Parts: sequence; structure tokens; C-alpha cells
Amino acid sequence: MKQESQTEPSTQVCPFSGHNPSLSAEEKAAAGFVAVNYIDCKPHYQERFECLFCTRARAIDRMEGFIGMHVLKCHKEGEPYLVVSYWKDEASFNAWVGSPEFLEGHKRGFEDLAEAKRRGEEPPMTSDFKTYSILTD
Repeated sequence: MKQESQTEPSTQVCPFSGHNPSLSAEEKAAAGFVAVNYIDCKPHYQERFECLFCTRARAIDRMEGFIGMHVLKCHKEGEPYLVVSYWKDEASFNAWVGSPEFLEGHKRGFEDLAEAKRRGEEPPMTSDFKTYSILTD
């Protein structure tokens, strides 16, 4: 019988910023609400998208109730990126979405979308947003 090797969880560091995105046990325990943005990127835009997140403004980090965030890239080509943000509660998340910090944090991506529209091109990325309550860890 072949034994499966066990490996430690990935502690991958962003190639653009050098940031390690791990959440502590305390941060995980504090989260009660999760927002997931499924982002499809055109192949030519993927590197730019990754750079935007790895060099992000970090405006969200100042928001009350924000716990942490992960940006996930699927190993299978053509699948969406997942931007997973962890919040104390839904009210904290809603405050973020309606804040000037939200616009600051998305400014470069919004500019890219506006530029594509100005040129008459399809958007380089599309977004499908969902929110979740945490049932268990």
C-alpha cells in the first residue's frame, strides 16, 4: 500500500510584495462573515491583476471589523481568481463597500476597466460576488 506524503500548508509569499497572507488562529476565530469575489481575467491581464493585489493600497486594512484577506489562484487554467475577505460581521463588510477606502482600494482596477471601455474593448476582468456566514472552522 502506497503511503501519501504529508506536507505542511503552503506559506507562499506574494512575488510582487513579499507579503505572507496567513491568518493567525485568533484572526480566524474572530471571523463571522466572509466575502468572496470570483474574478475572471483575460489571459493578457492575469499578471497585471496579480500585481494589483500584491501591491494593493491596503486601504481595507484600516477598516473596522476587517480581519484579513486571501487572493487564490486556481491550479487549473481558465478558472477564476478568488478574493476572499474575512470580517467580524456583515455590518463591517457593508461599511467597507460604502466607504472612500473601497474606492481607494479599487482605483487602479477601476481605471483599467474604464480604459478598456474607452477603447471599445471588452473588460479585462469580470467579477461575480458572493457573501457567506461561517458555520464552522
